[in-house]
Amino acid sequence: MTAPGGLWAVSVRLVARAGRAATAWRARRVSALASGGDAGNAVVEFLGVALLLLVPTVYLVLVVGRIQAASFAAEGAAREAARVLSTADDPAAAAARAGVAVELAFADQGFHDVDATRALKFACTTPRCDAAGDDMSVRVTVDVALPAVPSFVQDVIPMSVTVSAESIAPLAPYAAGRP
Repeated sequence: MTAPGGLWAVSVRLVARAGRAATAWRARRVSALASGGDAGNAVVEFLGVALLLLVPTVYLVLVVGRIQAASFAAEGAAREAARVLSTADDPAAAAARAGVAVELAFADQGFHDVDATRALKFACTTPRCDAAGDDMSVRVTVDVALPAVPSFVQDVIPMSVTVSAESIAPLAPYAAGRP
């Protein structure tokens, strides 16, 4: 048995019902758009806010990491230079070796362009600096440029942080030439 009106009548009713559903959906969509609907705007807003927060945070992490690496390098350089200077027999050779120690400590942390002669300052507690028990004071100072700052900006505004470390070492009591 077939439905009243035949198979043709059933298919016409189904098509009419689908047409009404599509028309109702279009009407809801038009009313949502007309009333300022936010369909899809949440994703765009999330991406915008995420970029505004993420980019400065990543840059801050890079800057803090670079300054911390310079701090580690300066501390190690000062310590090793003080050891070299306090145990050396020849003052001229000691200054050269201390400069190499400073360059090595900074190169280990990724600072290959540090000039050891400018970064390293040392002094003794006594004018002669030859008696056992005198102290050798070493200070290492370096300017750390902020990462990803163009050179034309650095020429106008100094974009660097000065990092320094100091170490004091007693002169070796049994080094040659010392009592």
